[in-house]
Amino acid sequence: MTGFVGVNDAARWVATTGVEAIVPGMVEYLEHDFRRWEQFDKMPRVASHTPLGCMELMPTADTELYGFKYVNGHPSNPARGFNTVVAFGMLADVSNGYPIFMSEMTLLTAIRTSSTSAMAAKALARKDSRVHGMVGAGSQSEFQALAMRAVLGLNEIVVYDIDPDAIAKFVRNLRPLGFEITVAADAAEAAAAGDVVTTCTADKRRNVILRDGDVRPGTHVNTIGGDTPGKTELDPALLDRGPVFVEFPPQTRVEGEIQAKPADFPVTELWKVIDGRVPGRTSDDQITIFDSVGFAIEDFAALRYLRDATLGTPYVTDIDLVAEPDDPKDLFGLLGALSPVG
Repeated sequence: MTGFVGVNDAARWVATTGVEAIVPGMVEYLEHDFRRWEQFDKMPRVASHTPLGCMELMPTADTELYGFKYVNGHPSNPARGFNTVVAFGMLADVSNGYPIFMSEMTLLTAIRTSSTSAMAAKALARKDSRVHGMVGAGSQSEFQALAMRAVLGLNEIVVYDIDPDAIAKFVRNLRPLGFEITVAADAAEAAAAGDVVTTCTADKRRNVILRDGDVRPGTHVNTIGGDTPGKTELDPALLDRGPVFVEFPPQTRVEGEIQAKPADFPVTELWKVIDGRVPGRTSDDQITIFDSVGFAIEDFAALRYLRDATLGTPYVTDIDLVAEPDDPKDLFGLLGALSPVG
């Protein structure tokens, strides 16, 4: 049998446990797997791009588990009544190839992405950071806000979105949770106010959401909206102002903000900072940039965390996913065993 967490059970688990209670544990799992980065099989995600969006498989494995996530990205979906992103994922036992755990990953990816942002900010932001500047108030925004508060204590938010309804939704969801929220007049105002600035927009174009002059010295920029070829958020000149940290360079150079830069543009792999091999921020005046596109090892860590957190609870059920005939060499015999008698 394969353990399975569906949408309703995942939602009940998150609602009952609380995002801010989940994020620190997920960050621990992420940090653990980033510290053993070299033990994983790694490859850029396998993507199929269409005019409306993309569909991707994100695989990785260590010596014990194989994991993958299927995920899409369709920026025009909300206008058509669909989610921008949906996902599901699986863990399999390397020793025999059997799937042992499956889950919805639309909710889980939101928490995984925000937890990764918080892990990076923990390593790269100034220790006295107080204000979270946010550009983009879509489906990821509340999770980003909650994760930054859970890990860095950022309770004050200055937020901007071009969509007033998205802003209203963001305020409606988070103000009752005790956040101090100011709505900015534009992206530049949100960026100027933030010690940590998160950009999270969905438009599939090479945009300049933040201009070079919008970001003041000492800011940590967490950019997560540039995650596919031809889709960016930052002024390329901003990338020259501070060190840029990435997940997996072969993927980020195609999909991330640095796709606008030459192939030899210098970057630092975040896992080396998490593992203590290289420094992160080196001064309070430095601008640090996390060019995040999402990588399979993060999904692997998130699936491991969910599997362990839900083990033995009503949130996980067993599903009959693998055919197991009495004789492993006689798959056809399974049909006879199930045939009606008569």
